Amino acid sequence: MNKESFRERVWDELEESGEARFPYPPHGRIPNFAGAGRAADRLAETDAWHDAEVLKANPDSPQLPVRRAALRAGKTIYMAVPRLCDAKPFFRLDPAEIDDYESATTIGGSAEVGVPVDPEEMAGIDLIVSGSVAVSETGARIGKGEGYSDLEYAVCRELGLVDGETPVATTVHERQVIDADLAPDTHDVPLSLVVTPERTIRAGTALKYPTGIDWDALTDERIAEIPVLERLRS
Repeated sequence: MNKESFRERVWDELEESGEARFPYPPHGRIPNFAGAGRAADRLAETDAWHDAEVLKANPDSPQLPVRRAALRAGKTIYMAVPRLCDAKPFFRLDPAEIDDYESATTIGGSAEVGVPVDPEEMAGIDLIVSGSVAVSETGARIGKGEGYSDLEYAVCRELGLVDGETPVATTVHERQVIDADLAPDTHDVPLSLVVTPERTIRAGTALKYPTGIDWDALTDERIAEIPVLERLRS
């Protein structure tokens, strides 16, 4: 099976089992799922979470409980602007600067109260939280297919904000954990922690992390759409 086949399988299973949660349908997105809050609680029990002061987190619905838990714990969050399309492609959410954590951690709220920043202005990142469509117990991850999560990592790695030791975690439903040999591409970012409502999988990982931006994999058109890439290339 290819990546798209795994995506369709997971989206169908979540919908047909009734385990998908708003927004509907789960297809075409990082799917929200029953028990996302419990998975966030499990992540908050890990050493990687306790050791982290600064997170980079995805903006999707299933990780909303993770983002709220981070602000309540006094952790600073960086969230990417959708499609990295702004000159300053990240929002900084500092709990000391925010009154309403519930609103600030939504997509709309983060755009209202988050401080737009360049990657060069960001602090070093201690933990990355990614959204996933399908994952393996060995740490391979499949997103929704647009590649922005991997590109965000590549930009941060290029600028020294993360390194090969920075833990990368995801929270998913058990139905998203695929018992198959997922073959990642060279630009895919593997997971060191896979957390479901029922268990925590410490993947390791034996898979290789990208060391920066793979310019050969990017078209001139894609680079032109993303200001930070244009700036870094020049």
